[in-house]
Amino acid sequence: MMKSEKESIETLMALRKKARAGGGLERMEKRRSQGKLSARERLELLLDENSFEEFDMFKTHRCRDFGMEKQEFFGDGVVTGYGTIEGRLVYVFSQDFTVLGGSLSETYAEKICKVMDMAVKNGAPIIGLNDSGGARIQEGIESLAGYTDIFFRNVMASGVIPQISGIFGPCAGGAVYSPALTDFTVMVDKGSYMFLTGPKVVKAVTHEDVTVDELGGAEVHTMKSGVAHCSEATEEEALQLIRRMLSFMPQNNLQSSPYVPTDDPDDRSVDVLDEIVPDSPNVAYDMKEVIFQTVDDGDFLEIQPNYAPNLIVGFGRYGGNSVGIVANQPTHLAGVLDNDSSIKGARFVRFCDAFNIPLVTLVDVPGFLPGTAQEHGGVIRNGAKMLYAYAEATVPKVTVITRKSYGGAYCVMSSKHLRGDINYAWPTAEIAVMGAKGAVEILHAREVKNYEGDPAELIQKREQEYSENFANPYVAAKRGYIDDIIRPHRTRIRIIKALTMLANKQDANPPKKHGNIPL
Repeated sequence: MMKSEKESIETLMALRKKARAGGGLERMEKRRSQGKLSARERLELLLDENSFEEFDMFKTHRCRDFGMEKQEFFGDGVVTGYGTIEGRLVYVFSQDFTVLGGSLSETYAEKICKVMDMAVKNGAPIIGLNDSGGARIQEGIESLAGYTDIFFRNVMASGVIPQISGIFGPCAGGAVYSPALTDFTVMVDKGSYMFLTGPKVVKAVTHEDVTVDELGGAEVHTMKSGVAHCSEATEEEALQLIRRMLSFMPQNNLQSSPYVPTDDPDDRSVDVLDEIVPDSPNVAYDMKEVIFQTVDDGDFLEIQPNYAPNLIVGFGRYGGNSVGIVANQPTHLAGVLDNDSSIKGARFVRFCDAFNIPLVTLVDVPGFLPGTAQEHGGVIRNGAKMLYAYAEATVPKVTVITRKSYGGAYCVMSSKHLRGDINYAWPTAEIAVMGAKGAVEILHAREVKNYEGDPAELIQKREQEYSENFANPYVAAKRGYIDDIIRPHRTRIRIIKALTMLANKQDANPPKKHGNIPL
């Protein structure tokens, strides 16, 4: 006997309620007692209110081994679908740890692959909220195949749509590679971790005693490994950070970032910048102050703030338009480039170029960090990554040299020779192969050795001569390597004018399958 329409609707509603319960109310309550949000609660906070539309709510696994036929859950441990963030379409998946530890099965992977494919076809970002113990061991190779299907889609989507990963619990084994392939990864302090092999395996193989936080917690990955880009104290704050990140990005590689109206005048003078560079070249100042003072409304979203802090990268706006900002930070290692900062900068520059986000580069760099640790760590190769990224980039590029720009680091930091469109310098800029002291030690070594008077007096004289003749912006300006020498308080004005002029820039690289970046 067929069910009536009312009975059919009641059945549907009952099954929906069961699906929304995930692994069951008891497991849900246990997670809440640990301060964890459910997979669906995370999506509610991430997306605009009432915008979420779900796919595959009733999908279940197909495994019939190890008693799995008795453990079927609607949705199979991952919630997938689409919604909006600030009115803009996004595709999402949110892993549910209450269902078999969030472990990935064949059908679980199929659900994720479906929304990833839809995201690429429809040109919208994909956001994954990860909370999984890894592969579902009961399914064996099907689980591994499912992971690899996801990884392949991460690679194919790279540079086509923005991909963001949130880590809200464990992310272990093969599960870590999908976040590593995405553009940005956000973690939760003391509540999330990532590693390929867990503490038990580490102890068995290397005899190290280590906790999950020490092995792969948020502090490790945002400060030491660079695997994660940002972390927040709570899940709610991490979800808000993802929303904020997306506000600076376009929907896909064929669009521009959204224009955000501002009351901050384009012609605003920033008088404080006229005094920000200290008289002594060896005294530091905070480059973040230059950024905050010049961007719209002082709104700057720093990426990887705790990793390689000698280089600042992040998003801001000038005249309502998104830009990627790369800047040396004199307060850390005098702003030198090294292995970690070069990798950090290169990846950020390539993201911006892939998604049509103009680059503003603020330069105060004395060179590359010397030493055996850097050389043995591959600073030549890693520095070349930064150089490659800037050279390859075809988006508008505006550079401002505030103080030091020495040697190879001058070349790397979006110089005119790497197709920098507009290159400005402050009057305090020192553009040379090296600083005056080092140059004099090489150029005048014999003269100093044979000098009959006080060598210190001669050295000081030669250093002053070198500074006046070479370590200033005018030599570079004479060659056209600097387009103009500007007063610091007009920096915001000149950047906005340059970006406006470059708005319709067209540039391209030679036809090729792809380049071979020095990985």
